[in-house]
Amino acid sequence: MKKAIMLFMAACISLSTFAQAQQPKSDTAAKAAYSCPMHPEITGTATDKCSKCKMALKPVKHYSCPMHADVTSNKKGKCPKCGMDLKETKAKH
Repeated sequence: MKKAIMLFMAACISLSTFAQAQQPKSDTAAKAAYSCPMHPEITGTATDKCSKCKMALKPVKHYSCPMHADVTSNKKGKCPKCGMDLKETKAKH
């Protein structure tokens, strides 16, 4: 009986792992790469328009500290850790 339960559990784990690997990847990063200049909460792709004002969505700029990769922002500024200017970085898709 123990062997049957262990075999069943192994089969369930294998199937769940396979199912997770087969899910399509989300394009959330690609959608977040464009936003409305007037309504930053509205995001989409390059061809989308803002649902509130119908303006074309513009690429979102990303800034990070050259010394501290964990410090990021969507606007210019200074790193709170070292005071260096944040540099514009390319969005990762």
